[in-house]
Amino acid sequence: MSRSEITALLDVMAALRDPATGCPWDKEQNFASIAPYTVEEAYEVADAIVKNDPSALRDELGDLLFQVVYHARMAEELGWFDFNDVAVAITDKMIRRHPHVFGEEESRDAAAQTASWDADKARERAARAESGVLDGIATTLPALIRAQKLAKRAASVGFDWPDASAVLDKFDEEIAELRAELPDPELPDRSQTPDRDRIEDELGDLFFVLVNLARKLGQSGEAALTRANAKFERRFRAVEAALAAEGSTPEQAGLEEMEALWQRVKLAER
Repeated sequence: MSRSEITALLDVMAALRDPATGCPWDKEQNFASIAPYTVEEAYEVADAIVKNDPSALRDELGDLLFQVVYHARMAEELGWFDFNDVAVAITDKMIRRHPHVFGEEESRDAAAQTASWDADKARERAARAESGVLDGIATTLPALIRAQKLAKRAASVGFDWPDASAVLDKFDEEIAELRAELPDPELPDRSQTPDRDRIEDELGDLFFVLVNLARKLGQSGEAALTRANAKFERRFRAVEAALAAEGSTPEQAGLEEMEALWQRVKLAER
């Protein structure tokens, strides 16, 4: 993108926010109201990548860039900073964090660069007076991603299980604690009142242990769940298609019939 194209984009944003002639909707927006759209656009970029759709990726990257321009414009109106400041800040940061590319240091492999990057981020947190090990991890991240970051940060100072086997032992413990909160199938329902808060608490513990298990196995919990989602969707759609070929629907079919089709789909994938 040339300077004139960047300027044109910034001019479009300024016109939309113009107090006198701008768009009524755009003029009413603030950081909080725009933030959900920013997150949504980032996910749509990722979706275009998964679909390997270059045209969609171009469009979604444009939408995401516009979100950056939007936030920068609102900050400029408040006298905080402008788009140029954002560009300068990220340029300086990338140069600072890659001295093996832009400086005198020797070349690094990926592992060494990751370690250096983490050390640089730790120094930046210290400069912002963020002294806690878990400081700087955004509270607005999706829960699974934030759990991965929290666990990794805690492990970096030695607060960790020794190996995956130990995490599995903890998983068994959390399963038992969750079972203890569930209604006893041998007792009448009316005599039991499940504690929803306790069940949610134990479910959360279970998820967090699974995140740590993925980390100890060198896997990404986010990637593993994304893969499981895709597999479930693929197989369930195949079940739907099989039912449709028989003139039926999931609503009309019983669980037994759908389970039989599910097992058939699984076998066909092997």
